[in-house]
Amino acid sequence: MDEMQALQAELDHYRTEKQKIRDIVGQVGGRNVRWWHRLINVVFLVLVIGAFTFDVLRYALDWKVSMLPPLLLLEVAVLLVSLKIIWMIHTQTKVDHFQFWILNSIEFQINILSRRVADLANGMKANDRSPAGVGGANETTPAAADPGNDARDPCDTGDADPPTDPK
Repeated sequence: MDEMQALQAELDHYRTEKQKIRDIVGQVGGRNVRWWHRLINVVFLVLVIGAFTFDVLRYALDWKVSMLPPLLLLEVAVLLVSLKIIWMIHTQTKVDHFQFWILNSIEFQINILSRRVADLANGMKANDRSPAGVGGANETTPAAADPGNDARDPCDTGDADPPTDPK
């Protein structure tokens, strides 16, 4: 039953981590703001198509609107497209920043693991340099005769913690 509880605890931990990641991604531009992006896209599309259509119809049908200059709505449509491009660049910048943050975190963790591996390797080298017996491995002592006591045991998997320096 202990194994089942451990698996359940691991599953719960996975679910909480998954939810944290979803929340972070949602803040940057994930699912939580998708409806907002669609609304803005629809509004921009309707305004640009409406301005273009109205101005083309006004020119084709020779409608006289005294308060609007001839190409004002086309200029507004170009302005709206420019604003949309600026907004898309801003959103992409947020996503790029988030990706950089994630990659930086991964690199930091890799550097920590690399240091740990180097420390373990140094600890193993220190164990390899320690003499097997008083007179060395050539002397017939219990330490030299017993292969299990040899510091360079080929069956050693390195799972044990390296000796620490008491400071």
